Amino acid sequence: MASKSSTPAPKIIAPFVAREKEIARLRQLHARRKHVLILGTGGVGKTALVDQIKEELDLLVCPASEHFVTIFDSLEAQLGLTSDDLKLIQRKRRLLKALAGGKRTLVFDGVYWTTPKLSSFLECVMERSPMWICTRSEHPWDMGHFWTWLVRFEKIELQPLHLVETREFVSAAIEAKQIPRETAGIVEWLHHRSNGNPLILRELCEELALNSYDLKNPLALRRLDLDRRIHEMFPDATTSKKKGG
Repeated sequence: MASKSSTPAPKIIAPFVAREKEIARLRQLHARRKHVLILGTGGVGKTALVDQIKEELDLLVCPASEHFVTIFDSLEAQLGLTSDDLKLIQRKRRLLKALAGGKRTLVFDGVYWTTPKLSSFLECVMERSPMWICTRSEHPWDMGHFWTWLVRFEKIELQPLHLVETREFVSAAIEAKQIPRETAGIVEWLHHRSNGNPLILRELCEELALNSYDLKNPLALRRLDLDRRIHEMFPDATTSKKKGG
């Protein structure tokens, strides 16, 4: 009987691959102080793209942008401000005052439906500083009230990885000894199963790092994919330690 693994799937330090054109364009738009809409499906790498370039361009990054409290907490910490038991409206006014110089570009990640109040705040920010928005959709029924302002944004749309980029990802993870060398033989399967989505690819590699699979056995690959789905739906779940598939 297969034993149960009590260890959660290890986190792969995902190598950053591709996106050279997107990075080059972001550098240009940053130099021109343009507003930017970074668009792409979930897991395609919007956050990873920002993380890759944020230190170089000295960005103010708000990783969660749905609620005022999380937005204010994040930006205040980066600007060296304290809440001082201020009310939200007072924090908003102080934050907008601090941004008035427009010296740094603000990045709002995870933007989805924008309420009238959130849209009004974003409008105030974009009048003071260059702003980047990371979102999954540019449609009005997904973006909400801020949608009408998107005409002022340059758009960068992230596409799934190509096979050669998936191969580069896997090779880097193998060289870092995060996954077995035998993984090189299933790159095409990994690419097809992940549809070129970096997040799904990373999750598959995390299962490979946790469990032992016979990568020549199609049934073992099906179990690999099932384990990923289980951890996706139930992050704290454990999976069987499979010896030889």
